[in-house]
Amino acid sequence: MARTKKKTVDLDRDKDIAPGLVAKTKKRLVVARGSSHPELAFDVAGALGTELVPTEYRTFASGEILTRFEVSIRGCDLFLIQSFGPPVNEWLMETLIMLDAAKRASAKRITVVAPYYPYSRQDKKGRGREPISARLVADLLKTAGADRVMSVDLHAAQIQGFFDGPVDHLFAKPVLLEYFKSTLTQDDRELLTVVSPDTGRVRVADTWSDSLGAPLAIIHKRRDPNVANQITVNEIVGDVDGRVCLLVDDMIDTGGTIVKAAEALKRSGAKRVIVAATHAIFSHPAVERLQNVAIDEVVVTDTVPIPDEKRFESLTVLPIAPLLARAIEEVFQDGSVTSMFDGAA
Repeated sequence: MARTKKKTVDLDRDKDIAPGLVAKTKKRLVVARGSSHPELAFDVAGALGTELVPTEYRTFASGEILTRFEVSIRGCDLFLIQSFGPPVNEWLMETLIMLDAAKRASAKRITVVAPYYPYSRQDKKGRGREPISARLVADLLKTAGADRVMSVDLHAAQIQGFFDGPVDHLFAKPVLLEYFKSTLTQDDRELLTVVSPDTGRVRVADTWSDSLGAPLAIIHKRRDPNVANQITVNEIVGDVDGRVCLLVDDMIDTGGTIVKAAEALKRSGAKRVIVAATHAIFSHPAVERLQNVAIDEVVVTDTVPIPDEKRFESLTVLPIAPLLARAIEEVFQDGSVTSMFDGAA
């Protein structure tokens, strides 16, 4: 007859502890992925020294999505990696379905790792009767079962306050900065000027200016509120004549802002124009625009997938997986994500 292990009951009420059973349990980190960017998820899992959760993905003839975890995730600390490049609505729906599946599978804590946060540009009402879709996305994630959100370079820092729970706001700047410190020559460094493509990115560009010890220039732009993706550059604040200009932004969508900024810099006498951005959305016709003669190099990270047809000779893609893996490890071990960014996160 098999012996049953005797359970220990803790009745130490003198220490104000409620009676209950004591079990020797250990936290278990598991990584799952959506369908949007499998390469990134594999790289993150590899950097953590683990494998992805075996998951079934199905799309029915009607277009409905089904996902199912093929192994038990009960009591696990689940990190669900899903990047929201195009088609963003399909990936958002898949994420909500996977969250519901994970919640019903009794995952202990669920963190959505969204390197690129969807609808992040709709963070406020620009005109009457407009939605604040970034807040809606946060509500959907929370309702579906997310306990925590992790993202890289949010378009607006205020989005952190939209989610009713912890938000880890990571920065790709260390990844990009390391590249430029290793590739820019001493002559380039002496002539370097950091440029903000609009007034909304001045704070970010200012931190780049401090890190590289370079002066700052700002491009004042005007966007037609009635026409999407139409930019008019008005003037440049700062000296760019004969300088190596580093244009820094959080994302490149159609490339209109960046190209017009680069052209304005070259017209003002800039020697070279290098573009650095975190999220390479590259909606049409970004690829054609970014090969403009005014732009000498484009450097981005792989927070969203960049297929071969969207790559070009002057494009450099840096891996974001090591940064995500380190942040996941800090969260899982109850460490400090802020320490990764010198207290800035």
